[in-house]
Amino acid sequence: MSLLNKDSKIYVAGHRGLVGSAIWNNLKSRGYENLVGRTHSELDLTDQLAVRRFFDAERPDAVVLAAAFVGGIMANSLYRADFIMQNMQIQCNVISEAYRHGVRRLLFLGSTCIYPKNAPQPMTEDCLLTSPLEYTNEEYAIAKIAGLKMCESYNLQYGTDYIAVMPTNLYGPNDNFHLENSHVMPAMIRKVLLARLIHDNDWQAIRRDMDRRPVEGISGSDDTGKILEVLGKYGIEDNRVTLWGTGSPLREFLWSEDMADASVHVLLNVRFADIIGIEKYSSVHYGASADGTVDRNHSAGRGGAIPALGEIRNCHINVGTGKELTIRQLASLVKDAVGFDGEIRFDATKPDGTMRKLIDVSKLHSLGWTHKVEIEQGVRKLYEWYAASLS
Repeated sequence: MSLLNKDSKIYVAGHRGLVGSAIWNNLKSRGYENLVGRTHSELDLTDQLAVRRFFDAERPDAVVLAAAFVGGIMANSLYRADFIMQNMQIQCNVISEAYRHGVRRLLFLGSTCIYPKNAPQPMTEDCLLTSPLEYTNEEYAIAKIAGLKMCESYNLQYGTDYIAVMPTNLYGPNDNFHLENSHVMPAMIRKVLLARLIHDNDWQAIRRDMDRRPVEGISGSDDTGKILEVLGKYGIEDNRVTLWGTGSPLREFLWSEDMADASVHVLLNVRFADIIGIEKYSSVHYGASADGTVDRNHSAGRGGAIPALGEIRNCHINVGTGKELTIRQLASLVKDAVGFDGEIRFDATKPDGTMRKLIDVSKLHSLGWTHKVEIEQGVRKLYEWYAASLS
């Protein structure tokens, strides 16, 4: 039986993003129609007062926190302060206001970059905070660790059901293909396609691509020389693409709609008690005052008040496939999907990032969910989606 009724009001923060949009659609497909979403222009989640006013007005029964400030290696290196500050602001504002307004269930989406750079592979949830993080995304990782610890701590102190899921590298419809701050797979697909289009002399398609997603302010209306110059900065040339690193790092990828399905499965079916394995914890409830805010005195059964429970940590859930491939193998799949017969080079003078990031998904499997889309099918599906978006 689902932990949320079909008429429950569910706020999806980040409902236009890669995962948030997929979660929204997944909930709709399951018959959950009472969904609430706000674009960034409608609600700035880093603005505490605006977030409080939103919760005052909407009073959702459940929250999915899929909003975040994200990017790849280059963006993480350039905008370190933004990555830690904006993500911490978003998390603190949404989680604290959810609790203040008596939200029954909350799902927080993090990232497997929370794990140490040299964590044993595959990485279990218990690897968290055992050794130093990867430097290139340390700020983002610290913010996400703080978010999952917020959820864990609210559960232990106040008896809430705030669950944190840590997805592996995600890709899928509505992905970010902007070359300046996109992740590895969408960037690779766009680069390979543009290199093919340059070789084919298909400037109509190239200009359409650049109009849709300008690069450093250069759009399809600029002259050919400017377009080629800016694309060259990102390793895109006539029938040749240069990618960062050696191509040897191993990565795990999860189709975003699979991630959405896993997220909704957890939201609707998994309690904090199910994760920590203590059935008596399920009797913990929290009350609400007349104005809808949580009564902090009604938490006598909270985990923090039961010494017999011992130390409870690492209650987050890894979400992935448990399978990996090298960046070079990924490039080969992209090359086949795009129909590119040119050259893909690797620039070993540029950073690789973490060499391996495979996660252990046994906890997720034990909670009743496994992935459906394999990487070969997913790469082709993403390329087809991107190509269709340009038509």
